[in-house]
Amino acid sequence: MADESYPEGLLYHAEHDWARIEGDEAVFGITWFAQDALGEVVFFDPPEVGATVAKDGTYAEVESVKAVSDVFSPLSGEIVAVNEALADSPEKINDDPYGDGWLVKVRLSEASETEALMDAAAYKELLASS
Repeated sequence: MADESYPEGLLYHAEHDWARIEGDEAVFGITWFAQDALGEVVFFDPPEVGATVAKDGTYAEVESVKAVSDVFSPLSGEIVAVNEALADSPEKINDDPYGDGWLVKVRLSEASETEALMDAAAYKELLASS
């Protein structure tokens, strides 16, 4: 399992999801805190490519040995790619939540929504206050 980290340069959602902006697209995943709280991830139920997601809505499920959890979308847009490697190796979400454990790529529809997300420092403050 990866060490606790919250990389700079990512945007964080209060439901413990992250987004890495790449032009007019973003890569989404769950934070180190989320994967640690879930425990060993055993299944990822992804959305269909072409589906639309809405900021703060759910778009997928992650199942662990402890529970099944909804995954929240930090931003709105269209799913353009799903991390197919997670079908055979869902543990990548635990091992590398910001790298090989990414979940989906989304073509953003409302770039201004990024202003409502937190940087790493603000997300760490949120964790410290909860």
